[in-house]
Amino acid sequence: MDNRIHAFHPTVLPKSNSSRAKTNHTDFSQLLKQAEGVQLSKHAKQRMEQRQIEVSDEQWSQIQTKLDEARQKGVKDSLVLTDQAAFIVNTKSNTVVTAMNRSEVQDKIFTNINGTILI
Repeated sequence: MDNRIHAFHPTVLPKSNSSRAKTNHTDFSQLLKQAEGVQLSKHAKQRMEQRQIEVSDEQWSQIQTKLDEARQKGVKDSLVLTDQAAFIVNTKSNTVVTAMNRSEVQDKIFTNINGTILI
């Protein structure tokens, strides 16, 4: 048996850029949400049920297309107006935050939005 002490040379791996890894992960999760289409928050689902707001698949598709365009232009929170309803949508997460009938919109002031989409 060899009783000599041998020098240990650990392999040094390059440090991973954790911020880059997080960015890639975030980008993937955002892309996944975008691929899934427009999401409804729990609050928005409740409001749509209470106010009997119905949106066709075709309208959701139009909304999704316009949200993609708005996101590319830097819009983060948007007011989406359709012929029968108004939605506040977080374009970054692709999520409808709240919904109301068009009749409710007449006297409202909308804050914390930086874009409006007319459908």
